[in-house]
Amino acid sequence: MGWVRVCGTSDVPAGEVRRFEVSHRPFAVVNLGEEGFRVVDSICSHAHYFLDEGEVDVDFGTIECPKHGSTFDLNTGKPITLPATQPVERFDVKVEGDDVMIEVTDD
Repeated sequence: MGWVRVCGTSDVPAGEVRRFEVSHRPFAVVNLGEEGFRVVDSICSHAHYFLDEGEVDVDFGTIECPKHGSTFDLNTGKPITLPATQPVERFDVKVEGDDVMIEVTDD
């Protein structure tokens, strides 16, 4: 699939997360302010709950699942706290003009 537009830069305020779909797949787009954007699979690897409904910690670059409290590193997708033990998929991100682009591979 390659690089695709997932949203506009103004669609996600600094310090927040929003869910967007590309080809019927949900992505959690996080704006870390000066640290830029991060994108991970929107579905928690443990509870199968939407991560974009959780809390973002800009200082630590993490997102917390609202279902059971697992925290994921937004740079790697790896879980930092239990009960999750499996990572969520993370995606390469680039900003072109006002567009947030992610690299999506065909699986």
